[in-house]
Amino acid sequence: MKKSEYSRRIFLKHAMLASAAAAVAPGLLMAKPKLAAANERVNLACIGIGNRGGEIIRELYDTGLANIVALCDVDMEAPHTHRILKQFPDVPRFQDFREMFDKMGNQIDAVSIGVPDHSHFPITMHAMGLGKHVYVEKPLARTFQECELLMKAARKYRNVVTQMGNQGHSAANYFQFKSWVDAGIIKDVTAITAHMNSPRRWHGWDPNIKSFPPAEPIPDTLDWELWHAAIAQQHDFNKDYINGQWRCWYDFGMGALGDWGAHIIDTAHEFLDLGLPYEVECTKATGHNPFFFPMSSTIVFRFPKRKRMPALDITWYDGLDNLPPIPEGYGVSGLDPNIPPPSTGELEPVKLNPGKIIYSKELTFKGGSHGSTLSIIPEEKAKDMASRLPEVPKSPSNHFANFLKACKGEEKTRSPFEVAGPLSQVFSLGVLAQRLNTKLEFDRKKKVITNNQAANDLLVGPPPRKGWEQYYRV
Repeated sequence: MKKSEYSRRIFLKHAMLASAAAAVAPGLLMAKPKLAAANERVNLACIGIGNRGGEIIRELYDTGLANIVALCDVDMEAPHTHRILKQFPDVPRFQDFREMFDKMGNQIDAVSIGVPDHSHFPITMHAMGLGKHVYVEKPLARTFQECELLMKAARKYRNVVTQMGNQGHSAANYFQFKSWVDAGIIKDVTAITAHMNSPRRWHGWDPNIKSFPPAEPIPDTLDWELWHAAIAQQHDFNKDYINGQWRCWYDFGMGALGDWGAHIIDTAHEFLDLGLPYEVECTKATGHNPFFFPMSSTIVFRFPKRKRMPALDITWYDGLDNLPPIPEGYGVSGLDPNIPPPSTGELEPVKLNPGKIIYSKELTFKGGSHGSTLSIIPEEKAKDMASRLPEVPKSPSNHFANFLKACKGEEKTRSPFEVAGPLSQVFSLGVLAQRLNTKLEFDRKKKVITNNQAANDLLVGPPPRKGWEQYYRV
């Protein structure tokens, strides 16, 4: 049977199941999620097994808390899948996640989802609807509305454990930021500079392109139709769409902001109770074009007063030639072993590591990315404050163990969808401002863009292709 024929049959089957569920009772077909006993391992199915997806699988497995029971990838047997296939040679393999759930659903407790941004949403919705706990890479989804629906689904399927893969949210930075806020060290923050100035995949491309890249032969191992997931507008295959290149394109990825924002502003977003901005403005977009992300971008997110906290602006800088202003006393931006290198080749030496500068009324802090902790600057001020700093608790579990222990009922996840959803929506709004190279005014209560109808339409995006509509109903 041809792959496209099987896909059509799966489409029809799941459309019929969704219609039946809606007609009888919401959630009727959802399996009740199972919590593994304390002495049991979590039976984990892995969707996306190469590149970053493979790294996630190894991290989850290395906790000693999971059995790998199924492997799924639209490009199964491609070179980037070989390491995982060799490590787990006897685990059942699937190309279509729907077939995997059909055949092995009763053997699966949880799933890891390490696929391109545009595919996060339907796979996650499918898994949650079956009562499977989900670990999904950041950003949570590609569009604002997809994040909204995933948060709604998490509230509906309240026994399903959810975790977004911004792994620093279970490391030292998370616990330090929280304890410093609780102790009043971090307070009255009025501005944050967030920066990611490392080379990106598209920096070698021509921003003057007039169309998408030309069609190339589809690899025999790849189901290119299924790779598109719910996207209705099919693209001709080109190598610059796969193996991480998808991150470059507005149609598939979220650029530097979606890639690194969750590792840089996540703790500030949660512990300063930022929620959604009321205004987002792209003030610089070098090499702006309709297809892929700018060579450099500056985006300003404006947040209102919150309780006793003052209004706050986050200014995002990306691009090799777009370094942020550096305050006096900043010091040297040394290499931090807690910051992984970008998943791309170096085009030139990095002048400034990814990170953030936090300005409050009394203190200024500098920090890196992922699990990197903050320091007070200048150094003289840090020495003066040293005796007043609270003791920071150590993390009881890394992000992967935290998820699996939550599946077993032993912990709560630190980046559940209720936390990760609004953070990812901030990135979605930033990408819209980048894509349209403009300023957007946002109604935080109604969750609509009030000054740009085209941008407001893009909060939802175009309708999904036929056979995938059920994922957009909660």
